[in-house]
This record gives sequence, structure tokens and C-alpha cells, in this order.
Amino acid sequence: MAGIYIHIPFCKQACHYCDFHFSTNQQQKALMVKAIKQELITRSFYLKGQSVHTIYYGGGTPSLLSSEDIQSIQQVLHKHYQIIDNPETTFECNPDDLTINYLQALKQHGINRLSIGIQSFDQDQLQKLNRAHSSEEAQICVTNAQKIGFQNITIDLMYGLPDTDITYWEKQVEHAVNLGVSHISAYCLTFEEKTVFGNWLKKGKINPLSDDNNLAQFKSLISKLSLAGYNQYEISNFAKSDAISKHNSAYWLGENYLGIGPSAHSFNGTSRQWNTANNNLYINQITNDKKHYEIEVLTEKDKYNEYILTRLRTKWGLNKLHLKNTFPEYYETSEKQLHTFVKKRHLSETDTHFYITETGKFIADHLTSELFVI
Repeated sequence: MAGIYIHIPFCKQACHYCDFHFSTNQQQKALMVKAIKQELITRSFYLKGQSVHTIYYGGGTPSLLSSEDIQSIQQVLHKHYQIIDNPETTFECNPDDLTINYLQALKQHGINRLSIGIQSFDQDQLQKLNRAHSSEEAQICVTNAQKIGFQNITIDLMYGLPDTDITYWEKQVEHAVNLGVSHISAYCLTFEEKTVFGNWLKKGKINPLSDDNNLAQFKSLISKLSLAGYNQYEISNFAKSDAISKHNSAYWLGENYLGIGPSAHSFNGTSRQWNTANNNLYINQITNDKKHYEIEVLTEKDKYNEYILTRLRTKWGLNKLHLKNTFPEYYETSEKQLHTFVKKRHLSETDTHFYITETGKFIADHLTSELFVI
């Protein structure tokens, strides 16, 4: 079982919080699509014939691609890879791009899961975030997608925004629940250094919420979505019934995946590699058949740390038997710290697993860093 991630590195405009790899200059879009298709062909050996269960178009903003671009990439995928029937095929998109005709084209070309970057249903907050869509578009696009037949829809929301309170946040969650989507991803705002918000923070032009206010919004999120029938299967991800993201879950469960496009990462169990994060350079390297990625062979210590990093965030937790059998030396080193976190109620323990608790979820990065073997 394997997955394929395709990075589309273009956006209409730069959101004030985003530090992903993208460009607002779309002049190279045709060349980029051609390079992506070429990389798909030349890297088809990477998965060694494994069946592909998930495909994920991320970015950037994949919904800036034309329907013809999507069709051509899909054709290359299905020609050169062992793809199962009806694979989970996720497409990240912005509300302002989702016209009825575009949604119909996506469905026609095999897209069966939409990931819609809403972030907020509040017009003032959307403007502060420098999002391209309106509050009205945020709701209409979901309704239209459902009418056309998209049943597997996830939306992104962002909490911890400056000048917001618990009342504001609960309204956002209520909007999302009322739309009836099957999956919700919610992330706390972080002030990345090379963003507009990061620059404003440095200059004292923006005031982040306190940790207590962030925690209150996070706890409210968990409570309200639980009551609405969503299962929190990863710190930031909530799903109804069988709507868990198969692609993202594969990352957390250590499955192999191939990353295509500038800045995309790949993993095959023994090594990790990442493509150049420069659009011009990527296109040039692919076009001229030059090496376009860096590679790191993972040590046992790396594999242990990655297991801690990915599994602790999920409902599947840390499997004690797996730790003891696969990483006996490192598990012995970390076992005392694990039990310390259990006493502090950041983790819970059963005979077979360690699981992160609600309070632990809010400080997950701290917990994993303390459990890492350096």
C-alpha cells in the first residue's frame, strides 16, 4: 500500500500566515504541469510496483489548475502506476475557485475527496488573513459540492486568531457542523518567521492570543465536535464514521509515499527525500534530467523518533510491543519519561499502548521533543 502526493506551487495571493512553498506568479504553470508529469514518469520506479491507494493534490492551490491539466496528470498517474480501483483522491481547493462547472470537472476526472481551505466563516477575519474568498463563498462552495455528489469533504479551520474569543470560535465550529461535512481539520495559528504575521509580530503590530485562550478554543473544538459525532483521530483532524483521511493516516502510520513537485517529500521506509523548493530550478532539473532532490538514509534512531513524532499524535498511540521489539535500546531510554508523562496526565497507559490525553494534545510538540533520542 502506498500513496502519491503532488505539490502544486501556485497561489492567487499570499495568506498572511502561510510559509508553505508557493509562488503568486503563475506564468510557469504550463511548464510546471509538464515537469510534474515528467517526474511522475521518471520516478515510477520509486514505489517498486506497490499498489497506490491514495492520491493527494496539495499546495499551494491545486484549484488554480485547469480541468485539462488535472485530466492530463490523472492520465499519467493511471498509466504508470498500479492504482487500485477508486483510490481516495484528495484535491485541495479554495472556495473562490469552486464554480459548478469546475466541481463537475473534478468529479469527472476522478477526484472524490475535496479539502477546502476555509479557515474562517467571518468576513473580517478572512480579510485579516488575506484570504481570497468571502464568507458567503465559504458556505456556498460546500453546498454546491454536496449537490453535485461530493460526499467526502473536509474543510480547514484556524483557531487562536488575534482579537478573537471563545464566542467567535464556537460560531465557526457551529457553521462547519451545520454544513454537514464529513471531516474537519482545525489548526492553531502559528507565527512563522518568514510570513506577514511573523514580521508584524516582530514589529509589535499584532498581538497573539494567550496560551490560555488558545487552549480554551482547542478544548471547545474537541467538545463540540465530539457532541456532533466527529472522532478526533489525530490532534488536528476530526472525522465522522469512515471519513478518516486515508492519505494523511498513511503518513502517521509509516506507509510509503512518493512526493511529486517542488518541495515534495518521499518516504520508502529506509530513506526520506525531498525535492528542490525552487520552481525555476525544479523545472530546469526535471527538463534536463538532472538530480532534483536530496536524500537522507534513516538511522534506527531516526526511525524511532519518527515513530514517536507521528504515532503519538493519533488515536492509535504508541504500541509498547512494537517499541520493545523494534527499538529496544531507545525504548528503554524513553520509558521513564513516558511514565512521567502518564503521572502528569499528559499520556494515558494501557497494557499495550500509550495514548496522548486531551491536555497532552495541546503540548504535543513538547512531549515528542522530550521523548526524542538525541
